[in-house]
Amino acid sequence: MESPSHRTPLLATAAAALLLGALIGWLPATRAAEFDDGRVQRLAQQAESLDALHTLLVLHAGDVVLELDVRGGAASEPANLKSLSKTLLSVVAGIAIDNGVVASVDQPLVDLLGARMPEDATEGVADITLGHALSLRTGLRSTSGRYYGRWVQSPNWVTHALTRPMVDEPGGRMIYSTGSTHLVAAALVEASGRTLLDLTRDWLGAPLNIRIRDWMRDPQGIHFGGNEMHLSPRAVARIGELYRRGGTLDGRRIVSREWIDKSWTPRGRSPWSGDLYGYGWFITDLAGERAYYGRGYGGQMLYVVPSAALTVVVTSRSVPPSEGGGYVRRLHRLVEGLIEG
Repeated sequence: MESPSHRTPLLATAAAALLLGALIGWLPATRAAEFDDGRVQRLAQQAESLDALHTLLVLHAGDVVLELDVRGGAASEPANLKSLSKTLLSVVAGIAIDNGVVASVDQPLVDLLGARMPEDATEGVADITLGHALSLRTGLRSTSGRYYGRWVQSPNWVTHALTRPMVDEPGGRMIYSTGSTHLVAAALVEASGRTLLDLTRDWLGAPLNIRIRDWMRDPQGIHFGGNEMHLSPRAVARIGELYRRGGTLDGRRIVSREWIDKSWTPRGRSPWSGDLYGYGWFITDLAGERAYYGRGYGGQMLYVVPSAALTVVVTSRSVPPSEGGGYVRRLHRLVEGLIEG
């Protein structure tokens, strides 16, 4: 943790964020009336007590309430989002459907993947749809956790994922597996004939005026679907605001309201947290309000609470040891405090 002499005063940081938002046309430069200086100060102090927290960015009704750099990079600098990348992948998949590149979430992966489908694919794979993969309900054994190393060291990530044994039926229980979302990435690449990087830059980067850096690829050159994307907290906040505002931002329709509704409809339930899961978004109640969030290893978080007009972005230490579920529960409580006032 930096010494106070090397850090910007907390309230000055919030004011600077508002001014910056006005200068670059990012967000309106007015602080929400509900967040007075005393409340912002208390929020900042609470955030500082979280040892793993790097940055915190809070927006209320589109206004920057607080932009705080506790330790690590600033909110304008790219951070490794880890599995929060799954939420961004879901946005790209929704735009692909909106644009007719993919017919619907009910389209079988076997049709979308074409020649990428291995001849020795596990029996039952033909029943897996794009929606099953987005909601982590392919039925295939996970490639995450203790299986992760073997998967990413394999010569073909798509083949490895599709030759895992079936441990449930497609569309059954939620099985957390980054292999499933990587299949989504491969399907989008095959259906569009373009790289996932190009799709993401054209469909999210350009219209939202955010920077999308190149990121890790598998041995076949497919960008990692659901991990390792690097975006700044400010860029992630733009995506959160896009969803909070129903798919439009700066007067431009970017993703359909229908896709947001589908993404925020529960499809399964996390076996660890008990929270519901849609297409790339966890769904829970915080302080009595329905909240939607994306989550990455170590505490990379995007919260959207439409009823409270809140968008919250958190970046945290992403190297072992991870703070785990206890840390995320503390982040949940921080957001609950924002809702309760």
